[in-house]
Amino acid sequence: MRTAQEAKQFWDDRYSSGNYIYGTQPNRFFKNQLDELKPGRLLLPAEGEGRNAIYASREGWNVDAFDISEKGRKKALELAKRNHVTINYSISRFEEFEIDAESYDAIALVYAHLHKSKRRGIHQKLITGLKPGGHLILEAFSKEQLDNDSGGPQDLDMLYDLDELRKDFEELQIKHADSTEIELTEGMHHEGTANVIRILAIKPES
Repeated sequence: MRTAQEAKQFWDDRYSSGNYIYGTQPNRFFKNQLDELKPGRLLLPAEGEGRNAIYASREGWNVDAFDISEKGRKKALELAKRNHVTINYSISRFEEFEIDAESYDAIALVYAHLHKSKRRGIHQKLITGLKPGGHLILEAFSKEQLDNDSGGPQDLDMLYDLDELRKDFEELQIKHADSTEIELTEGMHHEGTANVIRILAIKPES
């Protein structure tokens, strides 16, 4: 597992490219789920270069985002300016980001991979931040992704298992959950056959 400084340096280096390395279009699963919801307040952790945040803002969402990479934030704000939208984008680690209880209508984790030693606690923190009736949207690489060259961590402890995620989010009402193989076309670092997990869940009203 990388230290916080090593992780920051890794992502700053990766986002130093002149191109948007995961593209400028939103993740397909995220877009499809968000399009079904009434706009409200949205949190996007580990948002990188901003492709999902910009789409959500264009659709009327009030977007909070964070990432550890200053280079990612800079490119996200440039993309927002080009699209004539605003997003609230902070530099933060998952552990440091403060989330008020019941403050978000939706939280989306799009390839926001957490080490297994930290994952459950952070997922609980995110659940607390959802309003009753709020939606959780997740797409991430499964452990089977280790055999592919289409992106994702090369560390099994950073990849996900569907049953483990079901347990992490067991207090939510899970509307959709599957582990599947897809063809990724999300820029130079997410391209080709990929094994992913997709979840849509709702925080109970009571």
